[in-house]
Amino acid sequence: MQVELTRFRVKKDKELVDQWMEFLNEHMNDALLTLDGEKMFVETIMRDTMGNRDYLYWYSIQADDGDSNSETEKCIDTKHLDFFHKCIDVTYRPKNLKTEVVMIPQRIKKQIEEAAEEV
Repeated sequence: MQVELTRFRVKKDKELVDQWMEFLNEHMNDALLTLDGEKMFVETIMRDTMGNRDYLYWYSIQADDGDSNSETEKCIDTKHLDFFHKCIDVTYRPKNLKTEVVMIPQRIKKQIEEAAEEV
């Protein structure tokens, strides 16, 4: 199981980032369909401002053999990636935070492992 948290700096166009997050929330059912194909069990996007810059953080729990290039629901993925390329500042190297401790109750971890085998 992979547990990750990555920080990305966004470009200065906050309105476009707002539109992106709104798009994902409005199309949540379609977005959720892509997770099974990726063996992604949790994907959360968080937003923070440091100084005058906004950052997006991706937190995820994914099976070790998960595929981030799922063929499922290409339409939503295409639009999501389009927003990503328009909003993320490529001059800033994404920061993968180091995982120190993962606390998942055994009953939940067992369900995650069983779900990974089903997909």
